[in-house]
Amino acid sequence: MADGLGQREAFRADVLEGLSKPQKTLPSRWLYDDFGSQLFERITGLPEYYPTRTETRILSDHAGEIGAFFGEKAVLIEYGAGSGLKTEIVLGALDDPACYVPMDIAGDFLEQSADRLRETFPGLLVRPVTGDFTTDFDLPEDLASEGRGAFFPGSTLGNLGPTQAQAFLRRVRGHVGEGGGFVLGLDRKKDVSRLLAAYDDAQGVTAAFNLNILTRINRELGGTFDLRAFEHEARWNEEAAAVEMHILCTAETRVAVGDETFSFAAGETIHTESSRKYDLGAFAQTARAAGWTLEAIWSDAEELFGVLALRAH
Repeated sequence: MADGLGQREAFRADVLEGLSKPQKTLPSRWLYDDFGSQLFERITGLPEYYPTRTETRILSDHAGEIGAFFGEKAVLIEYGAGSGLKTEIVLGALDDPACYVPMDIAGDFLEQSADRLRETFPGLLVRPVTGDFTTDFDLPEDLASEGRGAFFPGSTLGNLGPTQAQAFLRRVRGHVGEGGGFVLGLDRKKDVSRLLAAYDDAQGVTAAFNLNILTRINRELGGTFDLRAFEHEARWNEEAAAVEMHILCTAETRVAVGDETFSFAAGETIHTESSRKYDLGAFAQTARAAGWTLEAIWSDAEELFGVLALRAH
């Protein structure tokens, strides 16, 4: 687990590297500082953003089956835990859970969520871990090795490229061990207009969420971004089957980050996030290569979203 200084140095390195590329990029994990996490929680309640309410309904409808899948005295590890609202459904369905281990990159936000869950489930041991689930990290050393299960809602896996996603699936396989369970959410392929609306809402909350990373660079790294020269843009990438979030530069400008200076042409973008959409049958083959067997798929009537149950083999 990196401390605050380590996180800042990692942030600086990613920003300097990403802004030096021909297609400028910023890793999506840095969108989630405490304020970014709060904005994302607002996004999940927007009318255009179907994934959260659809997945929540699926989890509620199949809570008993999910609880049975994890089994008695489960040690539940959640990656990118956020506010933990969906977690309440799963924890409430578990039979005498032994421990809940939420991990997230936004430490203060994570601690607030952990405190709330301790109040909601008074007898539950909650052990938060601050870190980045896209890299290797340590679980608590004395965590029970038996009965481990993993929870990864929200289709966050879609933010990772194919190589990163495969590495993550293998990492989770290592955390839960042979026979461990994994429940994750995946956003399914669907009409492009509906997808784009979910990432460019009428109220502009997603735009604020995306542009907040520039404010964060200014605040934490001494950046000189003038936010008046940048705006949010959502695009569909057919080849990658992904909605992409970009920050579009509207006028030629130069930006300093520490001792480095970067030039932006009008119309140039910074690619901040890809959200891949899945064919669930094809994903099952990807998961098998990482050590998982598909045991169940739960979906909604419109087949907008899928919640998958995987078992480590």
